[in-house]
Amino acid sequence: MTQKYFKYINTLFVVIPMTLIMSIVGLMRTYGFGEDWFFKFLKSWTTMLPVAYLAAFVIIPNARKIAEKLILKK
Repeated sequence: MTQKYFKYINTLFVVIPMTLIMSIVGLMRTYGFGEDWFFKFLKSWTTMLPVAYLAAFVIIPNARKIAEKLILKK
């Protein structure tokens, strides 16, 4: 794999399990596991995934800059 696509694939592999976990936890807390829990989960996850994926490209670089300023500041 070329370095050109590494950032996008790596971010996707972080976002997929994170949104899966958050969707399941949100579903359990809000609705429990009723009769149509799986469809509610899929609806929640398919909404969360693209939002989290795009947000990661905004949040990660800014978080890195803030962390570098905090760590390098003496």
